[in-house]
Amino acid sequence: MQNFRTIKTEGSHEMDIKKSRFICHLKRTETETAASAFIESIKKEHWKANHNCSAYILGERQEIQRAHDDGEPSGTAGVPMLELLKKRNLNNVTAVVTRYFGGTKLGAGGLIRAYGGAVNDALSEIGIVERQLHQFINVTVSYPMSGKLENQLRQSDYLLQDISYTDQVGFNCVIPIESEELFKQSVTEWTNGQGLFSIGKQAWIEVDAAD
Repeated sequence: MQNFRTIKTEGSHEMDIKKSRFICHLKRTETETAASAFIESIKKEHWKANHNCSAYILGERQEIQRAHDDGEPSGTAGVPMLELLKKRNLNNVTAVVTRYFGGTKLGAGGLIRAYGGAVNDALSEIGIVERQLHQFINVTVSYPMSGKLENQLRQSDYLLQDISYTDQVGFNCVIPIESEELFKQSVTEWTNGQGLFSIGKQAWIEVDAAD
């Protein structure tokens, strides 16, 4: 898996519709076991609620998708929740919407809008990030070459994490995984082929997603 969108943090958001309380709970989950455990924890916490409907989307290509209406009319709760997660292009997220019935029936259309709206409002409240896989790369050059390389790196879109000074100068860079080869080509041009590359670990970096 490379880059994907997910929720910024675990959280919940509540809304009232015709005296019914709809509480959307969101959590990052990477496996069905984790998703099921989260759903069961919400059911246990809100055991007095009329419904605890759920949906989750997992997998490298969003291939695991599940929805459950938990007693609401078929297709009026879990499916609109799942469709909302898909519409916002999210992954590794589980949503549970708890409903405390307020005495007024909403009808099928009203339920679909309510459950989808509860998830949508919660996502807007909690926030969405893009998790981007980055590669740590160290570039070592001689002191005469270091000034030019530093200027080029600072003028570029690449992240220069820090600089180390020993018998040579090391530039520790953090590069989007899909830009690794382009980065190497650029540095090779900037240093006339005199840069020495050392590939380090990979890490996820999260940035706020435009939505």
